[in-house]
Amino acid sequence: MRRRSAENRRPAEERRPAEPRRPARRRRLLAGGLRTRLVVTFVLVSALSALTTAALTFHQARTAILERAQDNAVRDLRAQAASLAPDLPARPAEADLRGLALQLDRAGGARDWRVAAAYRDGTLVTPRRPGPDLPAGLAHRAARATTALVQRYHRDGRPRLAVAVPVVPADHPDRPSGLVVYATFSLTAQEQDVASLVRAARAGALPVVLAALIPALLAARRVLRPVRRLRSAAESMATGDLDTRIEVTGRDELADLGGAFNIMAATLQEDAATLRAMEARARRFAADVSHELRTPLAAMTAVTGLLDDDAASGHLGAETSEAITLVADETRKLAHLVEDLMEISRFDAGAARLDPDEIDVGELLHKTLALRHWQDRVAVDVPDGLRARLDPRRIDVVLANLTGNALRHGGPRTRVRLRARAEAGRLVLTVHDSGPGIPDDLLPHVFDRFTKGDTARTRSEGSGLGLAIAAENARLHGGTLTAANSPDGGAVFTLTLPRDPA
Repeated sequence: MRRRSAENRRPAEERRPAEPRRPARRRRLLAGGLRTRLVVTFVLVSALSALTTAALTFHQARTAILERAQDNAVRDLRAQAASLAPDLPARPAEADLRGLALQLDRAGGARDWRVAAAYRDGTLVTPRRPGPDLPAGLAHRAARATTALVQRYHRDGRPRLAVAVPVVPADHPDRPSGLVVYATFSLTAQEQDVASLVRAARAGALPVVLAALIPALLAARRVLRPVRRLRSAAESMATGDLDTRIEVTGRDELADLGGAFNIMAATLQEDAATLRAMEARARRFAADVSHELRTPLAAMTAVTGLLDDDAASGHLGAETSEAITLVADETRKLAHLVEDLMEISRFDAGAARLDPDEIDVGELLHKTLALRHWQDRVAVDVPDGLRARLDPRRIDVVLANLTGNALRHGGPRTRVRLRARAEAGRLVLTVHDSGPGIPDDLLPHVFDRFTKGDTARTRSEGSGLGLAIAAENARLHGGTLTAANSPDGGAVFTLTLPRDPA
């Protein structure tokens, strides 16, 4: 019950309407807001599309360049071999093969290929040194092939192409003649063309990505426009403007969201109106009942007061005196409850008015304690001559409620100190007791109506409205009333008022 946590010592201010949180637009932009994410996503998609297109184009262009060089080489070598082979003998000697290779070498032209010829797994015969640097295995496969073979390879880090064309008899195209001609040449020129394509693709991708930024910004602005309207509408509703609606355009998901928002706003407005009407009826009912009970309770209080005096005089029997005393006490409590209900009803109806007067604060405090015979139980600390312009009747009610609450709930040996001081043009009144303090779970609700300090107790001496009335009186003066637990123990109620309320 007396836990002294930091949260326990935190003041429980009177309930105030929560202010709507303003969106930190700049911080959201820096942290990656929806607009930034949309722009980044759009640019990334554009960049990925551009890179994919460039990669596919590069692959197709590279394949076409190499295949064209390969096909041209095969066609030229086959054509040359087909035109020269009929002049060779059936079993060509090395000199015949060298002559054939020499003529093929001269037919290479700008291709500058290296040519060789071989017959039936014989050695390669080349017209010049060095001969063609064939990749491993090509000669062996070509000796048994009936169609041309090609193979790309690298030599000393440079790309090259090897072509092997078996010469077949014209009348038996599916039977190898045993004569094979070879040619190898460099693919450096083709690779340079491919490198030029890569550089062009790189040069074109960056402008595409930069150009994509402009439509990305426009698209993000267009997409976020309904979101901004929705945010503004939500902020307006948070300030209490339940009439807020947004204009719904289009048939997309954002339009559906706007429609759902309007439905929610209409439902919320209807529910709020219903609740306000129910609350008004409940307050009116409480005010009417309290007003109707006031007159008969006044008569009952007068009668029970006379009977209580008779019971106190000893003229009645013991049981009768006890019953009369009980009835008189309950009647006074009921009358006090009715008075508090009427007072709180006046606050709810806005009918409570201030009647300020220039008063001596110390004199007011001592009168409040003397009227209730608390002057011996409460220590007063107030500087001489401290004056303020206040409604003395309402401040008396506030001080009586706070002091009575401290004496009731502080325990039989509690010490209560009432202190007043002036701070920065305001009057600060504190009521501090040495009791167990206010439980943590009760502290935020201590000014709520009918809040009980001990939920196990079904009845208490107070009406449950004293602190609520005190808080309303503080607000009526333009001041505040807070409750907290002191680090030194006990509860502290602080009433802060302007010394001259407007």
